[in-house]
Amino acid sequence: MPLVEPHGGRGLKPLLLDGSNLANELKRAATLPQIRVSSREKGDIIMLGIGGFTPLNGFMTKADWQGVCDTMTMADGLFWPIPITLSTDANNAEKIALGSDVALVDSEDGSILATMQVSEKYTIDKAHECQSVFKTTDAKHPGVQMGMAQGDVNLAGSIKVLSQGGFPEKYPELFKTPAETRAIFTQMGWSKIACFQTRNPMHRSHEYLAKIAIETCDGVLIHSLLGNLKPGDIPAEVRAKAIGTLTDLYFVKKTVVQAGYPLDMRYAGPREALLHAVFRQNYGCSHQIVGRDHAGVGSYYGPFDAHHIFDTVPKGALQTEALKIDISFWCYKCGGMASAKTCPHTDADRLQVSGTELRNALSKGADVAPEFSRPEVLAILREYYNSLEAH
Repeated sequence: MPLVEPHGGRGLKPLLLDGSNLANELKRAATLPQIRVSSREKGDIIMLGIGGFTPLNGFMTKADWQGVCDTMTMADGLFWPIPITLSTDANNAEKIALGSDVALVDSEDGSILATMQVSEKYTIDKAHECQSVFKTTDAKHPGVQMGMAQGDVNLAGSIKVLSQGGFPEKYPELFKTPAETRAIFTQMGWSKIACFQTRNPMHRSHEYLAKIAIETCDGVLIHSLLGNLKPGDIPAEVRAKAIGTLTDLYFVKKTVVQAGYPLDMRYAGPREALLHAVFRQNYGCSHQIVGRDHAGVGSYYGPFDAHHIFDTVPKGALQTEALKIDISFWCYKCGGMASAKTCPHTDADRLQVSGTELRNALSKGADVAPEFSRPEVLAILREYYNSLEAH
């Protein structure tokens, strides 16, 4: 069987230039007015470049923004769950003529990431976007903080991407484009692939979810976020080492592919679960594993809100399906990992396995139960936390 089609059904649409086209556009970009982009926007540009956001050709118009906020549908009818927009301040926007080109540059190092032909300038109701996407306008929510910090004017238009932001150099073994993962899956003879989304090292509950997926699929893509996280989260290189050790020692060979992608977390819970499914379709995955509080933060979402939102997607709008898995835990009476669907025992018999609790215990140098995480993974994580204390 073939892999799932890229979103939109017309093949991958990477916007990254190469060869002489790249060299010529970089020269031209150096002469253009510059717009500095946020970390979130940088990740979106790179995803547009590598085809992760196929079939988008750039940043959304106001009609697209409104449709995505209100009905998760762009102006042309394409299903899309979270706005992909670019903002700037009013002073910059006033200087940009419609139809003109600008260079989009990294706010951190000033490097040129892309050029953009500006087709529209518009303002948005930021609070409406936050309420639609994050289900809250609470200023403590990290996604709301990013949303409200956007510039006052959005710029829409098609882009030409000129950089992968250093990700291939920083993560040579981990960073993979949709074309690359699709080639790997085809080479392995896989067509039914589940994606496991992670911003954490994998503890026993994560391992259990991935192995459930392997039982019913050809294999699993363990897809780590490489962009910015919230303070206290574990860096990508440490996560990759821990996950690699886990899969080498506790998974059957050739059932797992580990890769990374360049986005920042938005912490949009159910909507972000849908965005994950959209771009995992582009990466070639037929299924997205959705566990408890997928892409959540704090207590803003119910534990299974991300399960339920997939039931609202119109038929045919999204090929990648949710592989919904109940809350999992270690049960002392069962003598292993189980879920609420398979274990008849009470909370008193269960050890709830939480990434937050694991990070808290490790950061304090506390003991961690062997039912929480594999010892080889714990050794890598303790080494990382010990290095923090040394500094």
